[in-house]
This record gives sequence, C-alpha cells and structure tokens, in this order.
Amino acid sequence: MDNLIDMRALLDGVSIFELSLWLSGLLLLLVLIGVRVAFAAAFIGFVGLCAFFMQKQGFDRGLVTAAKLAGQVPHSKATQYSLSLIPTFILIGYLAYYAGLTRHLFEAAKRWIGWTPGGLGVATVFATAGFAAVSGASVATSAVFARIAIPEMLREGYDKRFAAGVVAAGGTLASLIPPSAILVIYAIIVEQSVGKLLLAGFLPGMVSALIYGALVIGLARARPSLGPAVGGFTWRQRFESLPGAMPILLVVFIIVYSIYFGWATPTEAGALGAGVVLIMALRHGMRWRDLKGALMEAAKLTVMIFAMIWGVLIYVRFLGFAKLPDAFAEFITSLEMGPYLVLLMILGAYVILGMFMDAIGMLILTLPITFPAVMALNGGIGGEVGALGMTNEETAIWFGIIVVKMAELCLITPPIGLNCFVVAGVAQDAKMDISVQDVFRGATPFFVADVVTVAVLILFPGIVLWLPGLMG
Repeated sequence: MDNLIDMRALLDGVSIFELSLWLSGLLLLLVLIGVRVAFAAAFIGFVGLCAFFMQKQGFDRGLVTAAKLAGQVPHSKATQYSLSLIPTFILIGYLAYYAGLTRHLFEAAKRWIGWTPGGLGVATVFATAGFAAVSGASVATSAVFARIAIPEMLREGYDKRFAAGVVAAGGTLASLIPPSAILVIYAIIVEQSVGKLLLAGFLPGMVSALIYGALVIGLARARPSLGPAVGGFTWRQRFESLPGAMPILLVVFIIVYSIYFGWATPTEAGALGAGVVLIMALRHGMRWRDLKGALMEAAKLTVMIFAMIWGVLIYVRFLGFAKLPDAFAEFITSLEMGPYLVLLMILGAYVILGMFMDAIGMLILTLPITFPAVMALNGGIGGEVGALGMTNEETAIWFGIIVVKMAELCLITPPIGLNCFVVAGVAQDAKMDISVQDVFRGATPFFVADVVTVAVLILFPGIVLWLPGLMG
C-alpha cells in the first residue's frame, strides 16, 4: 500500500512528455518481440493514461478516470458509420474466391496476356489487380493466387522463386486498388474523406500493376528460363474467357462509379458490391459450406483489424495528452532541409519499420505522429497551396497513397513479409517444394519496382489527385 501511495511522488519527477517517449519505445520493443499490436498498444496507452491522470488526480481517482477513458474511446470510434464498410469490402473478396470467380479471372488474363515473355507472370499481376478491386485484403489475394497461379506456372516450366515472388508481390496491389481496407483505416485515423481516398488509390494501383508487369517482362527477356511465353490461344478462345471474368469487372464498376458519381456512400457501395458478388456466387453453384467459409474468414480478418484499431486508439489518446505528435511536428518543421528531403527521411523510416511490423499495425501506430508532421511540413492554411505544392487536403490524400504504398513494402520484405509467409505456407501445403527463402528471393526485384512507383507518385502527384479532384 505504501508503494502505491508513493507512486504519485515518483510520477511527479517525470514529465508526461518524457514518459511518452519511453513508453513509445517500449511499445516498439513489445511489437518487435512478437506481442500483438492490439494488446501492446492498448497496454501502453492505458499505462500512459494512468500515469497522466495520477499526476493530476492522485492514484485512486486517476486510475478510475484512465479506465473510463480507455473504455469509452474505442467504443466511440468503433461505432462510426464509416468503419462498417471494412467487413463488406473483405467479404466481397472471400465470396469471389469461394465462388471460383478468381479462377475465371486468371484464365482470361492468361489467354489474353500469356503470349508475352513471362506471360503467366504478367497474367498473374493483372489478375491479382482485378481481384484486388473486389478483395481489399493483400494477404487474402496472395493466398488465393498461390493456389491458382503458382501450380500453373510450375507446369509451364517457370522458375519456382520467380513464380512465388510474382504472386507475393501481386497480392500487395490490394492495399491501393479500391476497395482497400487499409485506405479506409488511414482515412479514419487522419479524419479524411473515405470516398476520395478510395478513388485516389485507383490510378496509382494501376500504375503499380503496369510497373510490375513491365518488370516481369524485362526479367523474362533477360533470362528466358525464368518464365516462357504461353501461346496457342485463338481469338475465339480469348473472347470465350471474358464472360467468366465479367462478374468481378462488374463489381469494380459498381463500387468505383457509385462512389465517383455520388450514387452511394462508400459503405453503401461496399454492401451493394457484396450483395452482387453473393448473387453471382449462388448462380455459380456456391454451396452452404463455401458460404460459411467465406463468412468465417471475413469475420476473422474483420475482428483482427477492429482489435488493432481499438488498441491503438487508446495509445493515440495518451499521445494527445502527452503532445508528442505536436512536438514531432515542430521538430520536423525546424529542420533546415527542403520539405521533400524531410519527406524522404520519413519514408525511409517506414522502410525500416516495415521489416519488423505488419502493414496495418505499422500505419495505425505511426500515423498519429507522422501525419501531423507532414501537414506541418506543407504548412498550407485553408485552401492555400503549401510547401509541397498542394493544399492541406490534397497533401493528406497524396500522403495517404504514398504511405500505403510504403506499407506494401513490408508485405514482401524480410523478416516479417506476411505475404511471403502466406505464399510459402500455401505452397508447402500443396507439396510444391517452395520455401519462405525462395519466396523472399523471388519478391526482391519487386521491392525495386515499388521504389520506382513511389518516386513516380512523388514526382507526379496528379496521378493521385486527379480522380478525387473531379469529385469537388
């Protein structure tokens, strides 16, 4: 009891800002040693809130206040209407997979693009881009095409590392191409328009897919043994493959155009897309077992994402009291460097963090600090153009796409590289003799492609801003 009484005296000797630095370092350590982001963030946030209110109110009252706030914050944020679109976006992808629609999409891409060097690899890239437009989850996309595309490429004599790397990298496209769950999370954290951010990801996603495709063709030209072209399809066979791919293309059309023209909110568009895919899945003979599997997988992924949001929101509230984001923003603006050089330093930090953290966890932990810094770096007021050549609203959208693209890197970089582990796991279950090391090596060239994509988006921000700018 005496120790508890002395706690306030102990806390009086440490400023809440200093404590926030120590606790943030401890949070990173907990995540790096394997503690789940949701639990680590919630624990550190709660400890920080306790320390803050104990300084103000004493031990007993401070503990009660911290407990109430830790319970109220996640509930108030998680009940936001905009968050309801995450489960519908995830459900669309799993319904499409369990209904077999993805196989038709890959077959169509193979017949139309297979004649190029590394043709099945290129077909995989564009098929994953198409599936990403109804999935919204990178890991799910990689898992699906590891089952579909890798066996096909191995039968055609493709290098196993190359085949696995293409699938792992192609899965990352789901982070940008709408409907993207991670873009929705970004929009909610930084309080920006979900609809504009979803539209902003469409063209960059297509650019990224084109760069991936060009890389596959270039590698196959340089080393034909990596992946031969696949020909022999007549024009009739190519056109016969299109009806099977149309359901996914129709869902893409519904989601993007309903948001763009204002016919539906993003949440309504997600629900409409899920309904359309369900109807098509039932028409393709989907059984109750498959429907149950889709619902269960979507529920598991949704719960994981919501748990991370809840935990991090407690941590974010503590950071607000400690004023750590404001201090970091002031530090960034005080640096005697050009704004783009500072931005590159921030992005470089994401590359390092991405080697040890998953994409969603990394973003929701860092955005409360990096986003205010970037906004301060731009320095725009109202609708004025700031130091980065954009208004603050445009900067928020542009930075969102850039930082989500950076988060994609952590999906294919060791030692965490979740997409690579998923592809290796599926391959080993199917007795394909592909190790995790093989997948990482095969995905390495795509890291360079992602760096090129980021450079293009930084040099030409209009690629990001054009579609959301048309919304007004």
